[in-house]
Amino acid sequence: MKEILQTRRLRLREMTKADFQNLCTILQDEKAMYAYEHAFSDEEVRDWLERQLERYRSDGFGLWAVERKDTGEFVGQAGLTWQETGRGQEIEIGYLFKRSAWHNGYATEAARGCKRYAFEQLGASRVVSIIRETNHASQQVARRLGMKPIGKMVKHYYHMDMPHLVFALEKEEADGVSEL
Repeated sequence: MKEILQTRRLRLREMTKADFQNLCTILQDEKAMYAYEHAFSDEEVRDWLERQLERYRSDGFGLWAVERKDTGEFVGQAGLTWQETGRGQEIEIGYLFKRSAWHNGYATEAARGCKRYAFEQLGASRVVSIIRETNHASQQVARRLGMKPIGKMVKHYYHMDMPHLVFALEKEEADGVSEL
């Protein structure tokens, strides 16, 4: 398992096929998946995992497993993916955690590590997060990173049109954002 980065409490690493059950704890939990409007089937979880493995090969990054450093417990996934925002392909910071890990600051901590990785390792000039309009918790994470809403877009999931906000942060703005 290839480690990507560490934060104060977390380790982010590439997922492997062995992470299928870890992903099921998130992707098959209806409450954790409310932004997607449904819990995933086993086949959808396998497809999700395969998509990440392919992203590692093709892009050099994707969504990574997030583990607590003190226990090794899988708590979620966070990372970077290419997304279409209307300005072309941009690097998105994404995060999705199991419910038992919510309200511990893990999403913010992991997303900050991903932000640094995008700017310092990948040389990104801007990062975005595309967040469903009703997902206020994820919007708060984006704001803690220094991101601001810059527009709206509609994403099409499972035969539904879902309004999303696009949050963005330019590298030069990020340099002045406190990491506290």
